[in-house]
Amino acid sequence: MPLPRWLARSNRWLANPLLSPAAARLPYFGVLIHRGRSSGRERRTPLNAFPDGDGFVLALTYGEGTEWARNVLSAGACELIHRGRRIRLTSPRLFEGSPPLSIPAPVRTVLRAIGVRTFLRLDRARLDR
Repeated sequence: MPLPRWLARSNRWLANPLLSPAAARLPYFGVLIHRGRSSGRERRTPLNAFPDGDGFVLALTYGEGTEWARNVLSAGACELIHRGRRIRLTSPRLFEGSPPLSIPAPVRTVLRAIGVRTFLRLDRARLDR
């Protein structure tokens, strides 16, 4: 079972604003830029982002019902600030199973331990390749 929803809600207001500046530059982190489905407002969510081939894999540590995941799936695209670069991502698709090998072994171990089995894979937009 993914992490509890109450933790996601508290992170949204407490941890996310504090982590965003560092997450945009650190390896295995990023800041996801997406639009609200109803409001149309730009949202920024710090999260773990793992380069995977010609795209990225994002672990859904709070499950696929998170607002950011629903926004990205609905829009079909988003942007990611990763290691200081802004990257356009497209073709989001959910998959379930073990963490992919593109995720470092210690992180895969933690993800398995907390029960994360759902991931979001995105491709770099053609212009960013």
